[in-house]
Amino acid sequence: MEMFVAETVGTAILILLGNGVVANQVLKETKGNDTGWMLITTGWGVAVALAVYSVGSISGAHLNPAVTFGLLAIGEFDASLVPTYIGGQMLGAIIGATLVWISYLPHWAKTEEPADKLACFATAPAIRSTGSNFVCELIGTAMLVFGVLAIGANAAQMQGEIDLSVVFSGGIQPLLVGVIVFGIGMSLGGHTGYAINPARDLGPRIAHAILPIAGKGSSDWGYAWIPVLGPIAGGVVGALLYQFTLGS
Repeated sequence: MEMFVAETVGTAILILLGNGVVANQVLKETKGNDTGWMLITTGWGVAVALAVYSVGSISGAHLNPAVTFGLLAIGEFDASLVPTYIGGQMLGAIIGATLVWISYLPHWAKTEEPADKLACFATAPAIRSTGSNFVCELIGTAMLVFGVLAIGANAAQMQGEIDLSVVFSGGIQPLLVGVIVFGIGMSLGGHTGYAINPARDLGPRIAHAILPIAGKGSSDWGYAWIPVLGPIAGGVVGALLYQFTLGS
């Protein structure tokens, strides 16, 4: 139960701050309207870091089914805990998206374009191309999981006369994970909007479908499988690549 609550709370924080920054940029008559891609990528990096700081000591702060499946693929996670973690991640994502909707309640009616409203919940590609969109999500998520595993390994090695591993893992590691997400957004995010997390896209997309948002339009379910399966495949590839690199 503790792990479920931690993953729920952590993912809710992630989505509240991450999708919140998208809403600030996209919705009309906000203070941050049209401030640009840098605002979004920076906001997502901070969101990830804060979420990991918040629950990392409890659940390890997966906050992402791609991380969970990646660790499972290399034998670093107990299969019996997968439903608990993914259930918490999905619930947290829906809660976080709902809080974004509440936070910007007056601005939905001010925003005419349905695609802009959907963007505050879920991702969409700049150019719709199924194979290319899938591969982009796979590559981005593989880099995320590879980087997270590398950071964790560095933390474990910081032992000497003074054990710095605890300081690194608790104080610095979450910040570096946020930096990874910031970097992925800046370099690879322009094609698909870098979901790199099935819960981050699917949970808010469900929220978009059920919330009473004026003039919201379609939730674009035809695209929804790509930011789910692409990141899961990428998480497994990234974890296996890191394991291969470590063993070579």
